[in-house]
Amino acid sequence: SVMGRNGFHQMSMQDLAREAEVSVGLIYKYFGGKEDLLLATIVRILDVFRDQLAPVIGEVGDDVVGQLTAGIRRYIEIVDENLDGVVLTYRESRTLGPAGRARIKELEIASAAPLRKAIEDGIAAGVFRDVDVDLTVFDIVLIAHGWALKHWHFGPTYTVDEYIRLQTRHVLNALLSDDGS
Repeated sequence: SVMGRNGFHQMSMQDLAREAEVSVGLIYKYFGGKEDLLLATIVRILDVFRDQLAPVIGEVGDDVVGQLTAGIRRYIEIVDENLDGVVLTYRESRTLGPAGRARIKELEIASAAPLRKAIEDGIAAGVFRDVDVDLTVFDIVLIAHGWALKHWHFGPTYTVDEYIRLQTRHVLNALLSDDGS
């Protein structure tokens, strides 16, 4: 994409319109300007996390290890399906105004909520160690984002399935209590 190749601030609306095969006027009509377009791009990806994680985790039933495994898998798969967008989010979200940044923070917390619940339920059931839930969720999100941010490094070495399997094992090794493993 133009945004991915040239960077958000170097991108002209003309370049973007040409790539999208629409008029510049149409982009302005729907998005107002570049910042609104950037926000819409980031929000679209965060909405996918929010909409897809809970159902995938819910399909597993009461097995907290299965829930977390399914959640990690889907989270990384969504990153894999949106590599450019995830990198763009990291690179450009700081350029948004305060309202845009606040909206992204809110959505990011909401998108990771199903992972948080699986970990909390696992701790309550004695299957997971009594870990810092906030930090653990953050670690999982970073591992998932790492597939996009370091894809130049991991992509040639691992398939997405291998990355998911190894990283899930890493997370579970840290979480499973001695009597729950």
